[in-house]
Amino acid sequence: MLGIRLVHVVYLGKNEKQITKLYYSTAVELCPKEILLFYQNQFQIEFLYRDGKQFTGLCQGQARSENKLNFYFNASLTAINIAKVEHWLSIPKIERQAFSMSDVKTMNHNKLLLHQFFELFGINPNKPKNIQLAQQLALYGTIAA
Repeated sequence: MLGIRLVHVVYLGKNEKQITKLYYSTAVELCPKEILLFYQNQFQIEFLYRDGKQFTGLCQGQARSENKLNFYFNASLTAINIAKVEHWLSIPKIERQAFSMSDVKTMNHNKLLLHQFFELFGINPNKPKNIQLAQQLALYGTIAA
């Protein structure tokens, strides 16, 4: 006999609004916490591969041997994890929001461009006014930040 285990979770969203989610598994021997953990992990893995495909060239490699492919995949996925660590460590844990690889890429591009401007025009980037403006410009074009 085939059965399912259904997990009913109520989250509190913005403005104390209740959001109901249903998770299920055909492995009826799993406890509800394990089913929820599997769904959360699957969601994180899917985001990792999506970002890998969009931003670190996960599908662009042309290697044929297994060792080279393994290195290529690991390098691509590690680049995303390093970007997450670099991004989140600069933000207090309470203020952290959703991670956006697109925003990290945009911010790094903006910082590189600002550094070039400072170098070429001989501007001191360490003046208080320049520091504040550079921080604002580094966020230009980001969505989540």
